[in-house]
Amino acid sequence: MTVTPLPTTHIAEIAPRPADDPWLVRSLWPASAVGLIGGPPKCAKTWLALDLALSVASNTPCLGTLTVESPGPVLLYLAEDSLQSARARVEGICEHRRLDLRRADLHLITVPSLRLDQDHDKQRLSATVEKVRPRLLLLDPFVRLHRSDENDSGAISAILADLRALQRRFDVAVVLVHHARKNGRGPQGYALRGSGDFYAWGDAYAYLSRRDTAFRLALEHRSHPAADPLALKLVSRADGSATHLEIVGEHTPTAPPSLEALAESELVAAGAALTRQQLRARLKVNNQRLGGALETLQRAGRVTKTPHGWLSAGQ
Repeated sequence: MTVTPLPTTHIAEIAPRPADDPWLVRSLWPASAVGLIGGPPKCAKTWLALDLALSVASNTPCLGTLTVESPGPVLLYLAEDSLQSARARVEGICEHRRLDLRRADLHLITVPSLRLDQDHDKQRLSATVEKVRPRLLLLDPFVRLHRSDENDSGAISAILADLRALQRRFDVAVVLVHHARKNGRGPQGYALRGSGDFYAWGDAYAYLSRRDTAFRLALEHRSHPAADPLALKLVSRADGSATHLEIVGEHTPTAPPSLEALAESELVAAGAALTRQQLRARLKVNNQRLGGALETLQRAGRVTKTPHGWLSAGQ
């Protein structure tokens, strides 16, 4: 019997990660990342999930501050909320932001039950993602989405592997809301309830904890440095309307340097003309994006094009 070898490629042939690796929401969730919003019960996990979902769907700042970098449709399933309760929660956030609910490209799965360990439901979910083509798929909470033992590594890893396959096929960020043990100790990822596969699976994690009426949000990313923890509170108007999560105290997100700034910095540091190919190698970006950045800099008089390559205007 002839056995077909597995496909391989030389590592140098793989396109490098861009210097400005994209985010779904700056500092909170990378683009197309899978992961969990975790924490003990009554820690505002669903409120954070809905704030994230509405922000991506409406291209408005998450938690009123964090910039959405990859806006688009959002698909969510809320297993513990009625359709009317889900709408009321989202409308409250919209009211606070003075946002028309109809502006949000937000789609709610309406079936009473969705089981990620059942082939039929997995196929229907995949077909729905293919139809909506969301930037974000949010499932809340994980405990209601299966009938497996959460401590069974084999069963849980199979469910998570299917979600990873969904993410890769449709280039969609996947967020699960999941409980942590009430008295979990050690690193926050190990405090998540059930199998250790939860912590091994994800690219991004948002951990919520509570002390009295205040919440603490800690972030962890596989490929990005984590931002400092945020203090949050759940606030409403005097009549109880417009309920939403809010960052306590001042928080000024650090904006990454633009591709234009990075390209100009490389030219200044080089002290000589650099070809587009040399700039691409240094910045690790695709040719089309670099071309656009160089054109922007040229129009602004920041760089000039010479027969030997690109040169900073100050040289």
